Amino acid sequence: MSVQRIRLFGDPVLRTRAEDVVDFDKELRTLVADLTDTMLDAPGAGLAAPQIGVSLRVFTYHVDGIVGHLINPILSLGAEEQDGPEGCLSLPELAFDTKRALNVVATGQNMWGEPVFLEGSELLARAIQHETDHLDGIIFIDRLDTATRREAMKAIRQAEWFGEPAPQVKLSPHSTFGLGM
Repeated sequence: MSVQRIRLFGDPVLRTRAEDVVDFDKELRTLVADLTDTMLDAPGAGLAAPQIGVSLRVFTYHVDGIVGHLINPILSLGAEEQDGPEGCLSLPELAFDTKRALNVVATGQNMWGEPVFLEGSELLARAIQHETDHLDGIIFIDRLDTATRREAMKAIRQAEWFGEPAPQVKLSPHSTFGLGM
């Protein structure tokens, strides 16, 4: 298990819908461990597989001292909304008030393929929605109102990290991670 480089805004993998996980094998468990290590090292409240260049529907979270993961999430959003600051490890040091559902129920699987039921509110609900968006190729700034989105794009263009090239990934002949398979 190891800390991976986090892909930054502008990397095409962040705008691509991730593939469903179908193989619950050792490689998947390694991916979950790498996501967890990378998220905790950053540190962040969540991290989705596309953020480390792997186009699979997997994310980890770390909220209120609880660390977990969810694979192939399906969300049911509550009607009540929250509005508050949201940031992203793929947009370092930037945060903007973002509307999200206050409560969420997520279903999916764990790394062994067993069913998972995850219910969250406030920060956990925000993290679940944010990371699931990543799996759909959506970045939180896409959810901002027009004026705030303009402000966010200006801040991104002025950020020191903006325009950094994506890392080159070397895959073994047997690896399907990062290929969307």
